[in-house]
Amino acid sequence: MRVSAAQKRIRKAALELFAEKGTADVTISELAAAAGVVRGTIYKNVRSPELLFETIALQLAEEMDQQVVESYRGVEDPALRLAIGIRLYIRRAHEEPYWGRFLVQFAMTNKAVREIWTGPPAQDLARGIESGRYDLAEGRVSAALAVISGSTLAGIVLVLEGLRTWRDAGTDVAAMVLRSLGIAREEADELAARPLPELVHFG
Repeated sequence: MRVSAAQKRIRKAALELFAEKGTADVTISELAAAAGVVRGTIYKNVRSPELLFETIALQLAEEMDQQVVESYRGVEDPALRLAIGIRLYIRRAHEEPYWGRFLVQFAMTNKAVREIWTGPPAQDLARGIESGRYDLAEGRVSAALAVISGSTLAGIVLVLEGLRTWRDAGTDVAAMVLRSLGIAREEADELAARPLPELVHFG
């Protein structure tokens, strides 16, 4: 569905407000001021701030999953795919801080955003286990996903707080996650340091 310029401005402003406040509690007046539009434009495009929050959360999850998958298209190794995905998330948080803060705030508490971790990361984790790439018992898949998501979010926080560069944080987190899945240190370090493809953008 085609998104108008006004809708894009409203969604961008909403993302920033939600990230700043750490809550879905945003008023129409706040949203209009942040988007630089009149209240009537908000009412025309948004049924309620609550619905807007859910829409943005869902779009964020679906969009990032699609972008990451497209970015590592052609890569078959699940370990390399995982390393690329982690690093792309951390890099995007550096390039779009409000996006990163929104993710940190809601990636564990909002059902739609949590879908990020149950999409391609979970699928690649399953492939890695089935192929013997990872030394991980099937009963520990949920715990492994928690390590992947928690480590990625922690890396994002390091970058947002200015404690590490996105390159260093992304490489270190990716390597540590791979090692936790049974990849040997030298190989994990090598996979995590390979040239990173650009994040594909749609539209």
